Amino acid sequence: MKVGLFIPCYIDQFYPQVGIATLQLLQKLGCQVEYPQGQTCCGQPMANSGFEHLTHGCNSLFVNHFADYDYIVAPSGSCVLHIKEHLHDPGREQQATNIRSRIYELTEFLTDVLKVSAIPAKFPHKVGLHQSCHGQRGLHLAQMSELVDKPYSKPAHLLGMVEGLELVPLDRTDECCGFGGTFCVTEEAVSVKMGVDRIADHVKHEASVITGTDVSCLMHLEGIINRRNEPLKVMHIAEILNSAY
Repeated sequence: MKVGLFIPCYIDQFYPQVGIATLQLLQKLGCQVEYPQGQTCCGQPMANSGFEHLTHGCNSLFVNHFADYDYIVAPSGSCVLHIKEHLHDPGREQQATNIRSRIYELTEFLTDVLKVSAIPAKFPHKVGLHQSCHGQRGLHLAQMSELVDKPYSKPAHLLGMVEGLELVPLDRTDECCGFGGTFCVTEEAVSVKMGVDRIADHVKHEASVITGTDVSCLMHLEGIINRRNEPLKVMHIAEILNSAY
């Protein structure tokens, strides 16, 4: 299958190793992957700030780059959800609609499309999984604790295939980290306190690594970890599944 790799701008600029790990992992699993040159921000920051009417250029560019792929995959639940719910392009609406139905977050793609049953990865560490809000409540990557239903987690399912990895239990498995895009700027104190609480949960259960499906959340947590000198590091799930480190 022909896969278009969508790498969000903050990953490209600050965490390029996550994009590389995503590419290598997909190739290991037999996908023909291309990275369309010239792709830029999907427009989510503007839309979240109330300026969706200014994202037309981003939408048009996205359709230009990704219309011809069988699937579009990205290591970011929030950006994928934005495209799924907000991508429109007047004059090419059918192409935009097709893209909305063919874009997947990485763990969603591995679980639901490739139906991966084994991953040749080794990571002998205690890992805490942060379930990001967009992925959990928007893309349904994991069950929400407020629903009385059978629990599941696509990221946790994949991590369970990694040799030597111990997934630690948490007291509050789906609590927001406080990042929330521009929320961490407009409500800095609340955002930081939420992040401190999430980190404390991982420290309490002796995790050495916090992983997740959204670099934005991990970036927020990493900043707090560094400032407080906590004995933790953050890694995107693609890095672990690819055994990048």
